Amino acid sequence: MAEKVLRRRDQAAGSGLRAVLAVQSGDASPIPIPGPPEDADAVKANCDSFLLESFTVEDAWELGHLLYARLLPFSAQKPTLISIALANSDHVLFQCAVGSGTAPDNELWVQRKRNTVLRFGTSTWLQHCKFAGDEEAFRVKFGMSPVQAENYAIHGGGVPIRVKGVEGIVAVVVVSGLKQHEDHGVIVDVIKHGWE
Repeated sequence: MAEKVLRRRDQAAGSGLRAVLAVQSGDASPIPIPGPPEDADAVKANCDSFLLESFTVEDAWELGHLLYARLLPFSAQKPTLISIALANSDHVLFQCAVGSGTAPDNELWVQRKRNTVLRFGTSTWLQHCKFAGDEEAFRVKFGMSPVQAENYAIHGGGVPIRVKGVEGIVAVVVVSGLKQHEDHGVIVDVIKHGWE
């Protein structure tokens, strides 16, 4: 069965920013982030990566703001970092901290998650589920030295974006700062609500 090609629900420019402003103007309490499946086959079938009709700078802007709006109610307790970058150049299209308290360590996690997505072509959550979170088994399976393995993370929060008709990954979306299943879950939740 062919993977469904998704397009943004609201094609109007600025819909993500309007979502941010709506959250900021209200007394939004955090809506729980749905947990992704933990079975590797279920992850692969439902939320490993997304095939979009297109992925432009505007799409990255909208996705980034929709993620920001979704994460803002959590920001007092769980500051996060959102990063969306092109796959072929690491060119960052959108990046911001949500809430006060992120640290340089969040940026290192973003890079490690992005590296995993780009090398293996899957979400970091899928790698986590395949190896039951066992980083040593992951390292050994791919013949990495301990130093090489430090460049990769098999913790949820890195998701590949593909575009119909384009070979390979076009962009990588990363969230860092929540529990790893929430880092992955929030990306999936926002894309599933913002794209159809």
